[in-house]
Amino acid sequence: MNPLLATLSGKLTERWLNLLVLPGALFLAAAAVGTRLGHRHWHDADRLRATLDALADRPALDRTGTAALLVALVLLAATAASLAAQFLGGGIERYWLRSGRDPLSRALTRRRARRWRERDARYEASLDGITAPGGRPTATPETLARIERLLAARDRVALHEPTRPTWYGDRVQATAERVHAGYGVDLAALWPRLWLILSEPAVRQIQSVRTAFTAAARLAAWAAGYALLACWWWPAALVAAGCAAVARTRAHDALDAFAELVEAAVDVHARELAERVGLVGPADPAAVLGHEAGESLSELFRKAV
Repeated sequence: MNPLLATLSGKLTERWLNLLVLPGALFLAAAAVGTRLGHRHWHDADRLRATLDALADRPALDRTGTAALLVALVLLAATAASLAAQFLGGGIERYWLRSGRDPLSRALTRRRARRWRERDARYEASLDGITAPGGRPTATPETLARIERLLAARDRVALHEPTRPTWYGDRVQATAERVHAGYGVDLAALWPRLWLILSEPAVRQIQSVRTAFTAAARLAAWAAGYALLACWWWPAALVAAGCAAVARTRAHDALDAFAELVEAAVDVHARELAERVGLVGPADPAAVLGHEAGESLSELFRKAV
C-alpha cells in the first residue's frame, strides 16, 4: 500500500508543479523583473543585478525560517496566479463557444456570415464550366488547385454558413448539423447517452482533445496576463503575442479534432445505442441508423420536451 501511496503522491506533486507552480512562478518572475525595470530600463541587466545583490545582502534572508517562509509565500503566490489563469481560461473557453445573443455577438455573426457568403459565391462561380456534358472534367490542374484554395478559404470561416460569432461555436454547430442531416438525430440529446457506451480508447481520445482545448484557453488567459504586464514592461507584449498565437492554433486544432471524433463516435455507435434502447433490432437489414430511427431516438431522449 505504501508504494501505491508514494506513486500517487509523486504524480500529484508533479501535476501541481507543472500545472500550477511553474507557470505561476514564471509569471511572477516576469512581473518582478518588469515592475523593477520598467519601459525606460527594459534591458538594463546591471540594474536588475544590483537589485538582486541588495536583496541577497539583507540579514533576514540568512535565517532559515525567513527563507522558508519566503519560499512558501512564492509558492502560494504562484499557485494563486495559476488558479486565476485557470478561472479566466474557463471564461475564455465559454466565450469562444458562446451562442451569442448580445448585440456585439450578433454583429460578429452577421459579419462572419457575410464573409462566408462572399467566399462561397467565389467558390461556386469557379465550379461553372469545369465539367463537360458527359460528366468528364475539363478543368486544368491549375484550375482545380484554384478551386481547392477557394474551398479552403471558405472553410476557414466556417464549414456551414455561420450562425455563431466565433469559428469555435460554428465548428461544433456544423457537427450537430451534419449528424442531423445524416441520421435525423439531435446531437445534444444523443451525446450524453452515447458517451455511456463508448469504449475506453474512444473516451480517452475524446477527453485528450477536449483537455487540449481547455489548455489552449488557459494559455490564452496567460496571454491576457502578460498583456496586462506590458503596461509596465513592454517586452511582456511579445510574450503575450506569442502565447496568444500558440493558444489560437492549439485551440483551433483541438476543437477540430474534438468535432471529428464526436461525429465519428456517432457514425460508429449510434446504431448500437438504438439497439440497446430497443428502437431497432440486431436482425434489421439496415446497415446504418436510418432517419426514422434517429428521429425516434431524439424524441425518446428529449422526454417529449
